[in-house]
Amino acid sequence: MKKIVLIALLIGFIVPMTAQDPVQLDEIFVKATNYKYLSAVDNSKAPIPIWSVEKEAAMFDVTDSDVFLDNYNTYQVTFRIPDGVLVAAYDQNGEIIKTIERYKNYQMPEEVRLAIKERYPKWEVVKDVFKVTYSQKKGADKEYKIKLKNGDEIIRVTIDPQGNFM
Repeated sequence: MKKIVLIALLIGFIVPMTAQDPVQLDEIFVKATNYKYLSAVDNSKAPIPIWSVEKEAAMFDVTDSDVFLDNYNTYQVTFRIPDGVLVAAYDQNGEIIKTIERYKNYQMPEEVRLAIKERYPKWEVVKDVFKVTYSQKKGADKEYKIKLKNGDEIIRVTIDPQGNFM
């Protein structure tokens, strides 16, 4: 028993002496100039490819780009994903001024699907396009342009993300 207590005491003294000295880490700053864009488009319910390309556009730093020159007022950058494109205009500070987004045939939100099913019960969705336009002054505007088919009849409808027909 004395040996166990003696070993525990030795370990208690030796372990703290061999611990590493604390290292001071540099502070990390994240550039958050485009938080207004992300909060305005708020596509957290959107499929992952759409959400991730919007996040990538918001995190893009045009001031670190090879084409950046101080004498230009705006820069246009295109981000592509399968069946979608996002074109963003940045100012000389790297802030998003406006975007135009277009995505084809991605899963629509539940509200949109239910509104279509309720208003057009015997119709099927043939094609859908999700459009987002953003500007610093007006915020974000989102709409779905949907092509519906019932036998030989084809109609096109426009609906917002909350399920309201336009």
